[in-house]
Amino acid sequence: MMDAPDAVFWDRPAPVGHLLLDQLPSYQSLLYRRKSSVKRRGSGWGSGRSRQPSVSSGKWAEQTQSGEELRPVRELPKSMQEKRREKQQRLQQGGALTGWGLWRLNVHRSLKRLKEDGVDLLSALELWRADIHLIEGMFGTGILSYFSFLRFLVLLNFIMFLLMFVFVMLPVILASHTSASITYGSTNVSECSGYPASSRQGLVAFHEHITDLLSGTGFLERTYLFYGYYNLEFIHYHFTYNLPLAYLLTTISYLLLSLVWIVKRSAAGFKRKLIQDEDRFQSFCNKIFAGWDFCITNENAARLKRSSLLYEMKTDLEEERIKRRMANRTRGERCRIYALRAALNLFVMAVLVTCFYCIYVATVFSQRKQVEEKKSAFLQELVVEYLPSIVITLANFITPLIFSLIITFEDYSPAFEIRFTLMRCVFMRLASIGVLLFSLWVQITSCDSSDCPCGYNHKIYPCWETHVGQEMYKLVIFDFLIVAAVTVFVEFPRKIIVNHCEHGLVRWWGQQEFAVPQNVLEIVYGQTICWIGTFYCPLLPAINTVKYVLVFYIKKVSLVTNCRPATRPFRASSSHFFFLVVLLIGLALASVPVTVSIAEIQASRACGPFINYNTSWQVVPCGITQLPQGLRSFLLALASEAFAVSFFVITCLGMFYVIALAGAHKRVIEQLRDQLAMEGRDKRFLIQKLYQAQQATFRRSADPKGLGRTRYDAGLCLVEPAVVLETQA
Repeated sequence: MMDAPDAVFWDRPAPVGHLLLDQLPSYQSLLYRRKSSVKRRGSGWGSGRSRQPSVSSGKWAEQTQSGEELRPVRELPKSMQEKRREKQQRLQQGGALTGWGLWRLNVHRSLKRLKEDGVDLLSALELWRADIHLIEGMFGTGILSYFSFLRFLVLLNFIMFLLMFVFVMLPVILASHTSASITYGSTNVSECSGYPASSRQGLVAFHEHITDLLSGTGFLERTYLFYGYYNLEFIHYHFTYNLPLAYLLTTISYLLLSLVWIVKRSAAGFKRKLIQDEDRFQSFCNKIFAGWDFCITNENAARLKRSSLLYEMKTDLEEERIKRRMANRTRGERCRIYALRAALNLFVMAVLVTCFYCIYVATVFSQRKQVEEKKSAFLQELVVEYLPSIVITLANFITPLIFSLIITFEDYSPAFEIRFTLMRCVFMRLASIGVLLFSLWVQITSCDSSDCPCGYNHKIYPCWETHVGQEMYKLVIFDFLIVAAVTVFVEFPRKIIVNHCEHGLVRWWGQQEFAVPQNVLEIVYGQTICWIGTFYCPLLPAINTVKYVLVFYIKKVSLVTNCRPATRPFRASSSHFFFLVVLLIGLALASVPVTVSIAEIQASRACGPFINYNTSWQVVPCGITQLPQGLRSFLLALASEAFAVSFFVITCLGMFYVIALAGAHKRVIEQLRDQLAMEGRDKRFLIQKLYQAQQATFRRSADPKGLGRTRYDAGLCLVEPAVVLETQA
C-alpha cells in the first residue's frame, strides 16, 4: 500500500483522511517540484527517495529519540518528571550490566568526572578571572572583549618568552656556570670584527644611568637583553648544542605559534560573522530577542546597554535606508560621489606620506646625533634618543582625528565608516613601524665610501642587530609611558574637572570615553613591535608581558574611575574577529622585516651567534650538512621542487574539496531555510483551517437545523490550491 505522495504520482486516489494534509503549502510545493522534475527527466516515478510531507516525521522522531539516549539526562529537552524517569531507566540498565560492560561504564563515568574537575580547576586558575567578571558585570561584553584580548596577548608573550629563555638564554647561562666546553664565534681580527665598549667611563652621573635604562645603551647593551651578547656557536657537554641554529629555529617557532594560535581563536568568530552577515533579518531578530546581556548587574551599565541596542537598531535601519538611496542614485550623483571620494583619498594619501616623511627625517636626525661624541643636557639627550618614537606617537594621535573628519564627507554607511576609519588607523600605526625600520636599514647599509667591505656600515653600527633591538626596546618603553601618562595627566584631571565644574562647555566636553577599537589598536601596535624586536632583543617578550600586565590594571582603574563607555559602541558581536584580523595584519607586517634581515642582510661580524655566517639563514644549510645521510636526504627531498609541486597539487585538491563541501553545506542550509519557511506557512494554514472549523462549530450550534453545514464542512476536505503566505517560522 503506497502512501499519499506516491499515490499522487501514480494517479491513484489518496486516503480520505489525508485530504486536509494534502492541502498544506509544503505538500503542494513538493507536488509542484516533483511534477516539474518528472517532466525534465521523463521517467523515474517509482523512486523510493521521495520527500515526505512535513507532518510525517515518525522516522525523524525515532532518530532523535535514539540520539537522545546518548546525551546526559540534564541536557534532554524534557520535564523534570520525565528526566527522573529517564535517569531511573538508565540506572536499571546500568545495574543489569556485569563484567566488562559494567567496568567500561564505571571507567567512562570516572573519566568524565575527572575531565569536569580538571576544567573547573583550570577555570579557577584562569588569569584575572575575578577582574574579568567584575568588568563584565559593570560594563557588559563589549568592553569585556578588550580585556579578554589583552589577557590573550599576555599569555602569548609569556609563551614567547619561555621559548626564547629555554632554547637561547638558558643554554648560555648553564654554559657559563658549568664545566661545559664552549666554542665561540670567529676570533679572527679583521676590520669588521671590532666592537668597542659602549659603557660609560669615569664618573657617571645619575641621569646618565636613567638614559641608559630608558634607551638600552650603556650598561644594558652587553647583557642578556640584546642580540650581541649571544656570541657562542657550540656548547659541548654530553652533546653538542648549536646555538645559532637554536636561535633561528626559536624565532621561526614563535612566529608560527602566534599564527596558529591567532587563526585558531579567530575561526569561531569568523563563522559567527559569516552567519550574521548572511541574513539581515536574522541580525534584527538577534538584537530584538537575544541582544540583552544578562551578565550586567549595574544599573548604569544596563541603561547604557539599552541605549547601545537602540543605537545599533538605528544604525541598521540607517544602513538599509542608505542602501536604498544608493540603489536609486543617478549616474551624475554616482560620478560626483566617486570623484569626491577619490579627492579625499588622495588627501589621505598625502597625509600619510607627510607622516612617513617626518618619521624618516626624525630617524635619520636621531641616528646622526647619537653618533656624535659631543655631550648634551639630559633632557635634550633623552629627546634625541626618543625622537622617532615621539614623532610616531604624534602621528598616531593626529591622523585618527583627520580620518574621522574626512569620513563624514564620503557618504558611507555608519558601520562601514567605523570599519574604514579603523583600517586607516591600523595602516598608519603599522606602516609607521615599517618606515622606521626602513630608515634604520638605510642608515645601516649605507657607507661613506662607494662600497661596504663588511656588507653594512660597521664603523657606526658594529653590531647593527643590537642597535635595531635598542630601537624596538625604546618603542615598547615609550608606548607604555604614553599609556600611563595619558591616564594620570589627561583622563584623571578631566574626570575631576567634569565632576566639580558646572560650566556648560565642561558638561558638553564630558568624561573620557573608553573607545574599545582605539585601545585595541594600541596593544596591537605594541605586539607588532614585540614580534619584530624579539629576534634582536630576546628578553622583549618578558618586558612586553610585564607591560601588558600593568596596562591591564591601569586600564581597569581608568575604566572604573575616569572613563565611561562609548556612546557609539563598537559591536561586541564582531569585535573579537576584528581584533584578531588586525593582529594577523600586524603579524604579517612583523614577519616581513624579520625575514628580510634573516635571509638578505649581512649578519654582524663583531657580535651575535651568526658571526661565522654571511646571513642568519646560512646556518640552516650548514646544519643540514652535518646530519646523518638518511635524514639529510629526507630534508633535501622536502626542499626539492618535485615535493613543492606535489604538495601544491595536493593542497589545491584539498582546497577544491573543501570548497565543494562548503558549497554542498550551503545548499543544505538553503534547503533547511526553505523548510523552515514552509513549516511556517503550514502552521499558518492549519491555524486558518482550525479557525474555520471553530466557526463551523459555532454556526452549527447557532443553526440546529443544519442548513449551511454540508457546504462549509466540505471546505475542509476540498483539494484547493495552497494559500501563498509570505511568513517565516
